[in-house]
Amino acid sequence: MGSMNFRLLLFAILFLIITPAAFSQKGASQLHFSVSIPQPASHTYEVELHCKRWKQDTIHLKMPRWMPGYYQIMDYVKSVENLLAKDEKGESIAVEKVTDNTWMITGIKNRSFVVKYTVATTKQFVANSYVDSAHAYLIPENTFLYAEGHLNIPVSVSLSFNKTWTKVATGLDAVAGKPNEFTAPDFDILYDCPILIGNLEELPSFLVRGIEHRFIGYNMGNFDKVVFMNNLKKTVEAAVNIIGDIPYKQYTFIGIGPGRGGIEHLNNTTVSFDGNGLNKPGAMNRVLNFLAHEYFHHYNVKRIRPFELGPFDYDKGNRTNLLWISEGLSVYYEYLVVKRAGLADAAILFSNFNGNLNNNENNPGRLHQSLQQASYRTWSDGPFGSQGDEKGKTISYYDKGPLVGMLFDFAIRNATENKKSLDDVMRLLYWKYYKEKQRGFTEAEFQAVCEQVAGIPLTAIFEYVYSTKELDYAKYLGYAGLKIDKQSIEPKEKGTTQKFSISKIDAPTPLQIAILKSWLGE
Repeated sequence: MGSMNFRLLLFAILFLIITPAAFSQKGASQLHFSVSIPQPASHTYEVELHCKRWKQDTIHLKMPRWMPGYYQIMDYVKSVENLLAKDEKGESIAVEKVTDNTWMITGIKNRSFVVKYTVATTKQFVANSYVDSAHAYLIPENTFLYAEGHLNIPVSVSLSFNKTWTKVATGLDAVAGKPNEFTAPDFDILYDCPILIGNLEELPSFLVRGIEHRFIGYNMGNFDKVVFMNNLKKTVEAAVNIIGDIPYKQYTFIGIGPGRGGIEHLNNTTVSFDGNGLNKPGAMNRVLNFLAHEYFHHYNVKRIRPFELGPFDYDKGNRTNLLWISEGLSVYYEYLVVKRAGLADAAILFSNFNGNLNNNENNPGRLHQSLQQASYRTWSDGPFGSQGDEKGKTISYYDKGPLVGMLFDFAIRNATENKKSLDDVMRLLYWKYYKEKQRGFTEAEFQAVCEQVAGIPLTAIFEYVYSTKELDYAKYLGYAGLKIDKQSIEPKEKGTTQKFSISKIDAPTPLQIAILKSWLGE
């Protein structure tokens, strides 16, 4: 499978000229991992790191502490067992553990050696490796050690597993003529490509602008696969139409089983998937929203990214104030993409936003924490806000983010008499910062792009990002001829819970009608 090289986009041009041939360069250090799963029922797998011609006397090997896309410290090192090293003669080499997730090996200049260890798995989740008798889901950050200071060197991976398992799904490039062997130009690409192994089912692929899109999964259930893939194709087409470019050679949706979450990658996404029940419209809409969200992430966060999200610090993490853009606006666009694909009507679209609206407005945390703060503090609060001592004082950027995105969109459409929209902001960020500058954008640059597209200052609306100022729905939704209906539903100890819903106003103006119609993709 293809991948768009990224060294987090700061070094994209460099990676376009790096190929697996780099492994054969005379004198080049070579890193190769072999993964074997001899006893999958034990929930463990074995890893060997083969290193040839290391040019330094010492190597520090580290296990990442988190994976990009899931902004929590995972401490993957806790799953590593029985680590040891041997030289090319099979003799033991001393290994010193210098930090919780770092091992030091010395006396290896111009020598070859092998590091062996076992990875134990206990939890089925999108951000954890998990192996059982039926399949294996390998998180690279949970599997592969990296040499400190050498994330940019090429690496290869070979897989050995039960002969009854028939398929491997991953975003890594396959090595021609070598079954189950893959390469990556650097560790950022390696870590961006989870691996699913088992008796996997592949659905009929489809082309969008000549590029193949695949769906491969484990335990996917019973459903009309032709209808589902036709719907998914329409969803991808609608997302691509927003940006106008496809930056990968092939894209794969990887279904890892029911109830495990989803994480985005450059040319693939790993998603929990259960096709049972897709014959019901509500279930189909929820699944398509979810897949649209993860797919749109390959633009928004993997390429249209906050400046702080690259290069990745796999040891300490990368904090940013801008996850409300990366996540909140991806929620905003998941709803719009499915609507524009013709797979939802206005009532469903409003209902989706109503969910975020009610969650946010009934959360007292909106009076205590800003979107900016929620983005930065997700490492401690979690993506949905703290449920501990700070419960009731935090918010979720998954709820407030899409609401603020809607306000931005309507403000831009109104200021430009419906000639521009938030779509133009996303396109400009993609082409200017990802394509041209090959880097992420700063907070100031995001505001500058929004104001460039709108043609007016947007200071007032940015207050909704940096402060806890209450959102003026009447003003901004009014630009599209919409309003918020509110009713009390039941008394609570500290006030009254309100039920909120979006509806159309009576007698809209021609501009309001035009904005709403354009926004709905009609």
